[in-house]
Amino acid sequence: MGALHEGHCSLIRLARERSDLVITTIFVNPTQFGEEEDFDRYPRNLERDVALAKGAGTDIVFAPSPEAMYPGGSVTAVIVEKITEVLEGAIRPGHFRGVATVVAKLLNITRPDCAVFGQKDAQQVVVVRRMVRDLNIGVEIVVAPTVREADGLAMSSRNVYLTPAQRAEAPVLHRSLQHAEALIRGGERNPETIRRSVMRLISAASSGVVQYVSLADEGDLEECRMLSRGDRILVSLAVRFGSTRLIDNCVLDVSS
Repeated sequence: MGALHEGHCSLIRLARERSDLVITTIFVNPTQFGEEEDFDRYPRNLERDVALAKGAGTDIVFAPSPEAMYPGGSVTAVIVEKITEVLEGAIRPGHFRGVATVVAKLLNITRPDCAVFGQKDAQQVVVVRRMVRDLNIGVEIVVAPTVREADGLAMSSRNVYLTPAQRAEAPVLHRSLQHAEALIRGGERNPETIRRSVMRLISAASSGVVQYVSLADEGDLEECRMLSRGDRILVSLAVRFGSTRLIDNCVLDVSS
């Protein structure tokens, strides 16, 4: 959605390694914002974005207008059920309807052999993968690792909204994920115990308000009742600092 940073550039560089032609799509999609969300103030600087995208190795920047993407009278949407009703979907009703629709449209317009998405938006990755499979869209979905600042904060276009004090506190999200990983590596198998410990860490180290801490199956996003050997777990969280929501996640394999 524009406001490119090093995280986005890493996606472009990965696409460059895998492809002989790279298209970067830039579109602040109005249909994935809720009524009280930040569509109007979402950062936009297309000239800067184009320069960064080309510097990272893109060949074509596709930056359509809302009118081009949603012509008058458009009444068709893509709805992915179940996996969009939890986590971000539970807090942001209609969000993934907008995401799935615009991604399907962008894939149909650009017709790529592969499309690169970032792990930072983990639920989006799960939704797009399922949509592509269910609708037989002939594209390989490639997932790139989350890119972080030196202090561990996941890069995000919304980080610019943080006050200096909030920015200093925000790396607690990454530390809390590391804490969850340490608990699991240490043998803790009760997800509720891990959730409570993570929430205590965040509350003690920041002014952030926790919206959720989740330990779910990476494939179907069903919350885990107890961890077992061989499970592949998506640990994800959302924390609000003032009016700014930050999300982060990691994927862990339960080894014993």
